[in-house]
Amino acid sequence: MADQDATIEARLSDQEYFRPPSSFVGQANVSDPAVYDRFDNFPDGFEEYATLLDWDEHWDTVFDGSEPPFFEWFKGGTLNACYNCVDRHLDKRPNQAALIWEGEDGTQQTLTYRDLYREVNKMAASLKEVGVQPDDVVTLHLPMVPALPITMLACARIGAPHSVVFGGFSASALAQRVDDADSDVVVTIDGYYRRGDFMHHKQKADTAVQETDTDVETVLVWERHEGELHPDAEIEEGRDVLVSELLAQNERARVEPVERDAEDILFLMYTSGTTGQPKGAQHRTGGYLSYVAGTSKYVLDIKPGDTYWCAADIGWITGHSYIVYGPLALGTTSVMREGAPDHPHKGITWEIAERHDVNIFHTSPTAVRMYMKWGEKYPQAYDFDFRHMTTVGEPIQPEAWLWYYTHIGDEDAVIVDTWWQTETGGHLITNLPAIHDMKPGSAGNPCPGIEAALYDNNGTPLKPASGRAGNLVIERPWPGMLQTVYGDDRRFINEYWRRFSDTDSDDWRDWVYEAGDGAVHEKDGYFRILGRLDDVMNVAGHRLGTMELESAVAQVADVAEAAVAAREDDQKGHVPDVYVTVREGVEPSDEVRQEIVAAVEHEIGKFARPANVIFVGDLPKTRSGKIMRRLLENISNGQDLGNTTTLRDPSVPEQIRRQMQEA
Repeated sequence: MADQDATIEARLSDQEYFRPPSSFVGQANVSDPAVYDRFDNFPDGFEEYATLLDWDEHWDTVFDGSEPPFFEWFKGGTLNACYNCVDRHLDKRPNQAALIWEGEDGTQQTLTYRDLYREVNKMAASLKEVGVQPDDVVTLHLPMVPALPITMLACARIGAPHSVVFGGFSASALAQRVDDADSDVVVTIDGYYRRGDFMHHKQKADTAVQETDTDVETVLVWERHEGELHPDAEIEEGRDVLVSELLAQNERARVEPVERDAEDILFLMYTSGTTGQPKGAQHRTGGYLSYVAGTSKYVLDIKPGDTYWCAADIGWITGHSYIVYGPLALGTTSVMREGAPDHPHKGITWEIAERHDVNIFHTSPTAVRMYMKWGEKYPQAYDFDFRHMTTVGEPIQPEAWLWYYTHIGDEDAVIVDTWWQTETGGHLITNLPAIHDMKPGSAGNPCPGIEAALYDNNGTPLKPASGRAGNLVIERPWPGMLQTVYGDDRRFINEYWRRFSDTDSDDWRDWVYEAGDGAVHEKDGYFRILGRLDDVMNVAGHRLGTMELESAVAQVADVAEAAVAAREDDQKGHVPDVYVTVREGVEPSDEVRQEIVAAVEHEIGKFARPANVIFVGDLPKTRSGKIMRRLLENISNGQDLGNTTTLRDPSVPEQIRRQMQEA
C-alpha cells in the first residue's frame, strides 16, 4: 500500500481536476450549462422539477414569500406522494423491479412496481383499520427491511405523515421522538440481522412506550420471518397487533390515494441541534417531492432503466430522499440492504453490485475510507461497472476521493460529492456530473436555483471566490427546504434564520438561511465544505449534538459535569470523547467509566459509543462559566491549544493535556 499511497499523492499534486468521460456526457440527463440560466429565473425555474410529477390540481403560484420564513411552494397544487412513486408507473413498467432487497442472512426479495403497489395498498388499508387518519403522525422504528419503505409509502397514501426513527437509536431516543410527534401509533419489527446475529428489536419499542408521556394506543409489529416471532419478543394484548394478520385480512384491498395539498406535511425527520432536544424537521409534500425528483434526475443522473444503490439508511434523510422518494418518483430500480458492510465478508458490497448489475452507487466518505483500509483486492474480485458514483454525509478527503475514483470507478466513472442537510431535503451544493470537472475534496458548485454564499461572523458577505473561509448560508428559498421545526416555529426562526436575517422584515429577500457549516469559496468558484461550526459532530455520517450526548452522561449519578468533544477518526470521521468531573467523594474508576458508556448507549444508541472517557479535575471554562469545547477538541486531536487567557483558570487545558499524554 505504501507505493500506492505515494502514487495517489503524486496524482493529487499533478492533476487537480478530472473531466467526465464523453460517453457519460452523451447519455446524461442534463449536459447543457443553460440549465443554470433557466433556474436563475426565480422562482419559476423550479417548475422544471415540479413537472416531473403528476399533480391532481396544478398550482396557482410557484412561490409565496409573503410570511417569511414560512415560505410556500406550488401553492394551490394537490398531489399524492405515494401515487407518484408507485401507481403512475404501473402502465409503463409494472414488471420492472422497484426495490431489490438483500438481507444479511442471504435472503433476497425483489418487489416490482406491481408488487409494491399491492403491498403498499395492503399496508395502507391496515393502517386505516387501526384508526390512522389523515394528518396523524405515525412513528416508524424499523431497520433496513422492505417493511420500512412499504410503511412510509402507505402512510403517504392515506395522508398520514410519517416520522422514521433510525433503527439504531435507543428506546429513550425513540420515546423522546414519539412524544414530540405525539404519535398514537408506532410501527416496529420483532428482529433484524447484524453481523450474523438475529437481534431483538421490538424491546426498544416496548420500553419506549413505557417511557413516553404520549398515550400510544397501537404498536404494529412486522415479523422479520413471517409467522415466526423472535424468541424474546412478546405481544401485549390490546396494544400490539401483528402486521401479518392485518395484511392477510386486507389481501385484496385497494386504497385510493388521498389528495394532499402541496403544503401538507409528508414526513418529520428528527435531527440534532445545539441543544439537547432533537428537532423535528417538517417537510412538505409538493416542494420536497419535486426537489428530490429533480436532483435525483440531474445530480444522480437516474433513469428508469438504471439499477441504483444508495448504501445509506432510510432512518436518515439520505435514505428518504435518495433510496425511496427520489428514485421511485422517477421509476428506477432502487437497491437496499440490511446488515454490516463487512459481513459475511469484506467484499459483500461488490458482490451485490455485481449480482444486480448496479450502475449508480451512492455512499459516504466514511464507507470509502473503510473500503480503502480493507484494500483494493476486494472490489477487484468482482465484475461491476459504475457509470456514476456519489458521496454524502461529510466532506471527503482528496486521498479517499482518488482511491474511490481509481479502484471503484476504474477511472471511468463520474464522482460528485454532495453537500446538503436533513433540513434542506435534497442536494444544495454539488456539481452536475456532465457539466463540471471533478475536483477531489470539493463539493463544487451550487445546484441550479440555489444561492449559496459565505458570511463572516458579523454577518458581512465575503467576496465570492475569495478563497476565504466563512459561514455557509443560502440567500434564497428552494422547494425542498423544511417548513418549520415541528410544533416550534420560534425554534425554527432562532436556529436557522435569526443570525443573518433581518427578522423584522416582511421581504423574503431579507431572510438568510444559516447552514451551521463552514466553507471556503475557492477561486475556481467551487465550494469546499469545512464541516460543522456548532456543537454538532458527524459520527459515520450521523449528526449528533454534543448537548444530547452530555445529557445522557449527566444521568450517571457519580458524574458532576461532562463535556463531549469530537475526535477525528480515520474510519468514522469523528468519534466522541467524553471529559468528566466526578462528584465530591467519588473516585474515578472503570466502573464509573462503564456506567457512562452504558448511559450513552441506552439514551442514544450503540453507534454513539464514546471512544474515550477521560476523568479530569476541572473543565476549561470562560469567566462566565461556559465550557470551551473547542479546547477539548484540540486536546483530543493533538492540536495547539491557542489563546487560553480568557479562561477562568488558564492552566486547566494544559493539565488535561498532560493527563491525556500520561494515560
